[in-house]
Amino acid sequence: MNLKKKLSIFTALAVLQAFAVGSVNAQSASQDDTASVNTAKVESVEVLKKEQPIAESEVKTGSSNASSSTPSTKGKETGTLTGTEATPKTDIEKPAIDAGETTTNETSTKPVNQEETPEDVETPSTPAQIEQPSVDGNSAVAAGGDLTLYMNSNKMEQDGKTYLAGQPMTVKNGVSYVAIRALVDRVGYGVKYDNKTKETIIISGDNELRFKTNSTVYTVNGESRTMKGPAYQQKNTFMVPLTSITQALNITYKVNQSAKTVVLNLNTKPIASFVISQKEIFAGDKVDYVTSSSSPNGLDILDERWTGRQESFDQAGTYTVSYQVQDSNGQWSDPYSMTIQVLSPNLPPVAMFTTDKEQYKMGEKITYIDQSTDDENSIEKTVWENNSLAFFEPGPKTVTLTVTDNHGATDTYSKVITITNETLYSFSDFNLLFTPVGQKFTFNGGEVTSMEKVPYTYTDEPSLLIRSNSPETVNTEGIVYKESSSGQTRFMIHHVNNTGKRVKMYVIATNNNPNPAVFEQQNMGFAGPTPYATVAGKLSIDKWFKSIQTRADQKKEYLQPGESKLILTELNKTPMKEGQVISLYSDAYSDYSLDYNVILVEENKDPFEALPLLPVLDRDGVHNRGTYPNATRIIKYDEHVGIKPARLPLGDNSSDPNLVGTDPMAYTDASNAGNFGVLYKITLTNVAPRTLISFNPRGGKYSGVALVNNQVVSIAEGNVAVSNSSEQSVLYRTGAYGESVTILFSAAPGSNLPVNLLFTPLPSEK
Repeated sequence: MNLKKKLSIFTALAVLQAFAVGSVNAQSASQDDTASVNTAKVESVEVLKKEQPIAESEVKTGSSNASSSTPSTKGKETGTLTGTEATPKTDIEKPAIDAGETTTNETSTKPVNQEETPEDVETPSTPAQIEQPSVDGNSAVAAGGDLTLYMNSNKMEQDGKTYLAGQPMTVKNGVSYVAIRALVDRVGYGVKYDNKTKETIIISGDNELRFKTNSTVYTVNGESRTMKGPAYQQKNTFMVPLTSITQALNITYKVNQSAKTVVLNLNTKPIASFVISQKEIFAGDKVDYVTSSSSPNGLDILDERWTGRQESFDQAGTYTVSYQVQDSNGQWSDPYSMTIQVLSPNLPPVAMFTTDKEQYKMGEKITYIDQSTDDENSIEKTVWENNSLAFFEPGPKTVTLTVTDNHGATDTYSKVITITNETLYSFSDFNLLFTPVGQKFTFNGGEVTSMEKVPYTYTDEPSLLIRSNSPETVNTEGIVYKESSSGQTRFMIHHVNNTGKRVKMYVIATNNNPNPAVFEQQNMGFAGPTPYATVAGKLSIDKWFKSIQTRADQKKEYLQPGESKLILTELNKTPMKEGQVISLYSDAYSDYSLDYNVILVEENKDPFEALPLLPVLDRDGVHNRGTYPNATRIIKYDEHVGIKPARLPLGDNSSDPNLVGTDPMAYTDASNAGNFGVLYKITLTNVAPRTLISFNPRGGKYSGVALVNNQVVSIAEGNVAVSNSSEQSVLYRTGAYGESVTILFSAAPGSNLPVNLLFTPLPSEK
């Protein structure tokens, strides 16, 4: 064919193409809701700038509309079919919307034009036809409603109008493709073409997306991302995977399989919200509104308006406040509303108390009746000054009460009572009679040593005590204790972190038997980390006794042969800072002998990996460690106690000998000084009527608890310790009849031994 003929054919093709395009646009333009038709030049090629709305009745399913607006390419025989012909039925039934959707069969379901790439089809060197972006990058502003795409069709619907894309939404190798220009026009984003890089660019606010033909890589603000399929051109229409745009621009969508539609949520309204910084708002207080606003399209927020807002509300009640913002396109957000409960102004509490009398004798018990009130019934703190149970000097006494509500408001009230010159009870008798259980009083501690000892004897219950308490202050990572045990075992662990690092303590159990083993945790008393050793010791005993009562901490671990597991895991829940103390008491049982390692390592280290590399730490030469059998002592005394003053010594290594055991790491014998970790079960079957049972320390400061007739009793209440041998803390008083009293006791870590239980006859009441 000569050059003239070739030019004639191409000229004819151009005429046919213009005619076909013009026909479609003429048809669309006849509708009332037709968008304007614009043209733009890209590298001297005249192209249509927007897709056109048409009437619903004029839309044909499949790609018939697209094919009518796109001429066949005759420069090369490609076998290209229309959308209906090229897309088998299975594509309609199995759309692929995301990377993980149904993948169509490559031989039976892919469109015939799947193989048409720009290399296979004679197309202009620049993208052309309906989706081609304009040179200036301006795009139509979407109406803002949801956009409905029809699977395997070029039909689109938005705000009651129907539009045609240049090519139908197509499934190709399991990925759903859409005509990019038609989509972004409806979404309302800017679009342009970079002639240098051959990239189609989508602009949404500050976001920029770049796509290139035949590439699976696109960029979002310069960051490369990978699509599930490459972008391609089909009949001069640029096609991209739908999810590449929806994911990059955070567009949500819903798939309706029965209707064969994909609905994109294109809400472009700005978003407004606000919070109020105050937790509670009182009438007359200034209200602090903190606003927040944004635009899905990245537009500037130019205006705002409020409904119901007040800088302060004069009256209590319920108010509704709404907030809206406007973007640079003139769109207002939906109102964001909040219901505000305005409270009456807080009134401070009113402190008030009375006494049962206005005048008292020396040593006469005073009853204080707290009558404080608060408008919200929210008094959180009560502080008394000089509210002694009795006074032992005559004259006026001022007693003061201060109360604080949950808003921090306070009030104070003082009352003066008169103490006469008469005496009702002596200081000693009054304390014996009226000091509450759990509280302490002073006395002549030198009298204790002259009291008769209760001549008790004891028996043992088999329980192996593992006492890990030396080095008490740990200066470096290492193994602080290691031992093997089977059957009934008690753990007592008490250590201070002095490594200069945040550390954790662990107990690792290893089953080196050929058989599976079970470890049963029966109870747990753990306290810390805390800077105060006496606090940790008292609290661990308190929790241990409560766990014995409730049995709430029982759990089992099963260990296979050769397996290691963490046990007593309360110990390692919280890291220990420098100078902090932990304290643990727990009883356990194992059916086979298990190897135990108590270790201290930096908080982020794996204890199992660290264990083989850790050194065994030496004793500190002051505190005790060791393995001691028979760690539960049973004391049952059937003779009378309380008829005359008497004492029952514990932890004195005389009446109550120290447990004898071994230090398995130093290979030496060990003596459990103070018998820490020993559980005493004391039953006094014949306590005389009107007997005071109290606790008296003999070795120094003591802070702990005891379980008396199954009730936890503090020694002494709060953070108060029994400071010295001239103080005693009340445990129990018998009534008008003799009683049997049971006491469970174990020495609290951080405290001092020995101690005495005192039995004192009560004076007569007046």
